[in-house]
Amino acid sequence: MATTKWKIDPTHSEATFKVKHLMISTVTGKFKAFEGEVESNGNDFKKLKNIEFKADVKSIDTNNKDRDEHLKSDDFFAAEEHPQLVFKAESFDVNSDELHGELTIRNTTKPVTLEVEFGGVVEDPYGQTKAGLTVSGKINRKDFGLKWNAVTEAGSVVVSDQVRLNVDVQFIKQA
Repeated sequence: MATTKWKIDPTHSEATFKVKHLMISTVTGKFKAFEGEVESNGNDFKKLKNIEFKADVKSIDTNNKDRDEHLKSDDFFAAEEHPQLVFKAESFDVNSDELHGELTIRNTTKPVTLEVEFGGVVEDPYGQTKAGLTVSGKINRKDFGLKWNAVTEAGSVVVSDQVRLNVDVQFIKQA
């Protein structure tokens, strides 16, 4: 059976994260530039292989320029030395609700398990076949070398170690 490639449609997808700030509120950020692809057997999107997602760290946007620059610095992502974060997985069956793979941030690779919700496959009005997935999970940022933190006078941590990830993607079947 022929292999079919699917690529993320960035105009109908988003990659976001959420982190507690001062442990009382949540800051949401996103990566404005990212790409990804998967392969399937023929036209069947249900069993995927060679799954890869990359986000451009320099495209980070938390709706605050100073915070974004701090996140790109060596205190967090070290964007100059490590311009991308990468997730890779060998295979996935969309009838499952877990995706096991490896996430690389700052040249540190760790296994992660993400939850997946399969949205289905449809043909759009222009004849393109598209498929949708929502992928979510949690990581500890310190596991990947994003160690900066501070403590307020009252003893509260400024930035939580836990980061919630959410990637809503629409794939386009490649010809």
